[in-house]
Amino acid sequence: MPFEAVVLNKTSGEGRLRAKSPVDCELQKEYTFIIQAYDCGSGPGGTNWKKSHKAVVHIQVKDVNEFPPTFKESVYKATVTEGKIYDSILQVEAIDEDCSPQYSQICNYEIVTTDVPFAIDRNGNIRNTEKLNYDKQHQYEIKVTAFDCGQKHATEDVLVRVNVKPVCKPGWQDWNKRIEYKPGSGSKPLFPSIHLETCDGPVSSIHTTIELQTNYIGKGCDRETYSEKSLQKLCGASSGAIDLLPSPSATTNWTAGLLVDNNDMIFKFDGKQGAKIPDGIVPKNLTDQFTITLWMKHGPSPGLRAEKETILCNSDKTEMNRHHYALYVHNCRLVFLLRKDFDQADTFRPAEFHWKLDQICDKEWHYYVVNVEFPVVTLYMDGTTYEPYLVTNDWPIHPSHIAMQLTVGACWQGGEVTKPRFAQYFHGSLASLTIRPGKIESQKVISCLQACKEGLDINSLESLGQGIKYHFNPSQSVLVMEGDDIENINQALRKVSYINSRQFPTAGVRRLKVSSKVQCFGEDVCISIPDIDAYVMVFQANEPKITISGMDHFARPAAQFESERGVILLPDIRIVSTVTKMEHPVDEHDRATRPVLLEEMLHNLDFCDVLVIGAELDPEHECLELDHMELQGKHLDATNSTAGYSVYGVDSMNNYEQVLQQIRYRNWDTSGTFDRKFRVKCSELNGRYTSNEFNLEVNILHSSNFMDHVNHMIAQPQFLQSVHHPEGSTTAVHSSVVPSVATIVIIICVSILIFIITLGVYRIRTAHQHSSADNEGSKENEMDWDDSALTITVNPMEKYEKPHQTEEESDEEDIEDEDDDTSSAESDESEEEEEDEEEEEEVIVQKGDKQKVTRSCWYITQEAKYFLYCK
Repeated sequence: MPFEAVVLNKTSGEGRLRAKSPVDCELQKEYTFIIQAYDCGSGPGGTNWKKSHKAVVHIQVKDVNEFPPTFKESVYKATVTEGKIYDSILQVEAIDEDCSPQYSQICNYEIVTTDVPFAIDRNGNIRNTEKLNYDKQHQYEIKVTAFDCGQKHATEDVLVRVNVKPVCKPGWQDWNKRIEYKPGSGSKPLFPSIHLETCDGPVSSIHTTIELQTNYIGKGCDRETYSEKSLQKLCGASSGAIDLLPSPSATTNWTAGLLVDNNDMIFKFDGKQGAKIPDGIVPKNLTDQFTITLWMKHGPSPGLRAEKETILCNSDKTEMNRHHYALYVHNCRLVFLLRKDFDQADTFRPAEFHWKLDQICDKEWHYYVVNVEFPVVTLYMDGTTYEPYLVTNDWPIHPSHIAMQLTVGACWQGGEVTKPRFAQYFHGSLASLTIRPGKIESQKVISCLQACKEGLDINSLESLGQGIKYHFNPSQSVLVMEGDDIENINQALRKVSYINSRQFPTAGVRRLKVSSKVQCFGEDVCISIPDIDAYVMVFQANEPKITISGMDHFARPAAQFESERGVILLPDIRIVSTVTKMEHPVDEHDRATRPVLLEEMLHNLDFCDVLVIGAELDPEHECLELDHMELQGKHLDATNSTAGYSVYGVDSMNNYEQVLQQIRYRNWDTSGTFDRKFRVKCSELNGRYTSNEFNLEVNILHSSNFMDHVNHMIAQPQFLQSVHHPEGSTTAVHSSVVPSVATIVIIICVSILIFIITLGVYRIRTAHQHSSADNEGSKENEMDWDDSALTITVNPMEKYEKPHQTEEESDEEDIEDEDDDTSSAESDESEEEEEDEEEEEEVIVQKGDKQKVTRSCWYITQEAKYFLYCK
């Protein structure tokens, strides 16, 4: 026993019971033992002592609250189903090592985490206070503490994880609503982790439709926005197609009054507008073979009584109201009318061809091709062939001399009304309406013309599995998949991807819709699968910068311009395209983005124009020419006018360079022309991306004697071209502008020069008589040189520089000549020329050459260096 008894007073018998060492309630709560007292006995040795009766001692150790509660588990976990209220989700339990009931019992639990839909009772049972939602939160983490009855709480809270399990709902799981697509990234999977949850239903087959909705982009998808003529050439269509809805221009002005969409050259018809096709655009009498093609978006006809809505109509212009041929929509039917002219056989012939198609009124874009091989007419819609469900016959039209009027968007009513007017207006959108007389189009070309640049795709068709059936629509915007195994359908849908082959696709949203039907054993449809509504976000492509460069100024003798071949305008033209991409720097501290110039980017162009700046070309004595052999083997055409030369067609920049480098300028009467200015501009995607405006200046150098030069200078002051120098250049140049600081020096020099000329008048006149004939013979030899890399300034006021004459004196003579009036300039310069020629002759005679030569001189600048060239 950890106790001892000691005597305090032997006389009184008082004693004390005390502990020999510390006691611990947690080790032993109470002690019970027997105690006995002894007297001091008799005798000196204390013998014969007597002892008392035995007494029982009971000791209870009082507890101290020294231990906090502790939880039995470090983490508690539970899973609940959404939408239910639980009495108890789980129970937590804590213990206390104290020995007394007061301090060893857990009297209370408390949730420490705030704002959670849970509560706990004093026994540790956790319940939810509201229905949980899986979509709102998948998992909750809460912390709980415990209190003993002495209100001592646990030193460490316990973590409780409650997982929310959704109620089993059949549907597609693990897919993203937004799919991002970067231009040029090829094929991108739409749902790489998708799977179908059927809640263990007895599924026998699954039918899934994936639809890419692009009806608001151009003509129903992201097609190349080239002109119809260029697309037909790219697809290998027969030549001779006539565009009835071209972009408005000076030569195609009949579409100028129509409503135009800003994308893909689409024309909107609101039931109030029609366009007359000018005479001569389409042949009056079509043969038994021709093709009509168009893009059309049309909805149900407005109003209770559906009227005919004319797409294309050829009717009498005046007097009568006969329709010779027409294409129109009536009650969601497409009708083609063809009334043949009367010939030898006066019999019934096929005249109306009807097609009843849902797509005609679905407000979506579709591509229609009407191939006519009379009496057979075939319709292609989105590349699929449709035969007419109804063909009606009619008598042929009797011949008449009434002119016909071809119209688009309405039909011209020339007779049977008080005033000729349009009727049977079209409601909808049309684009790329063409007619090709004399030929019908092949299935291959039709498929190419309606092909879409974006659509759905399947990666790795081989791994789809044998149990999967799939089908694409012609434009690959709808994919239908069917199978009897859920896992095979999951794998197949993960391989469905989006692809856009355009180099510069239209940025924006493409909506996706996935609808599914599940069939169970013995039932039609047993499980309802919600549709997927997602979208593809196509980012903006890096816009190309098209740059035209080359020699922007040159001079040639007039004889070259007057030759049969003329002068090549753009011998070294260069067209390059680059893109600037914004990239983040490697240094994280520097958050600024830096533009990085990427390498040259190759893409197509669709037209380049060489325009004349200033007055248009005079066809009587000048023109631009191109050998059309240069266009062979290329997808290019060219047109010529007095305003310039236009090369068009979808082709590479290299092919455009080759053609532009062969354009020549001819002028077979250059007497009144001293320079010409041209401007070159190129385009991609019908002007969506345009190049810089490259300006070219061409000087015509006239070969003449001194007096001719002077007269030309007086009559055409602009012939003196300014010389361009690098910035900061200080080299002296002949100029008409004199610095004010040199005025005094100039006056002195002019005075000295006049004095010298006066002294030599007699000698100069004598020399002039001998050199006049020689000047005439030298005209043919002058100016027979050129250097395209040089900038030439012709200074007729100074023909030759004397050996002893300094540069300052030469400048002074130029300044004097420019300041004097016309008569004095001619007189002084003539005298100077005669003196120069006499000195030339003396030098030549000393060399033993008996022939007299007249020299013409020019100042030439190249890279800020100046030369005197004499001939």
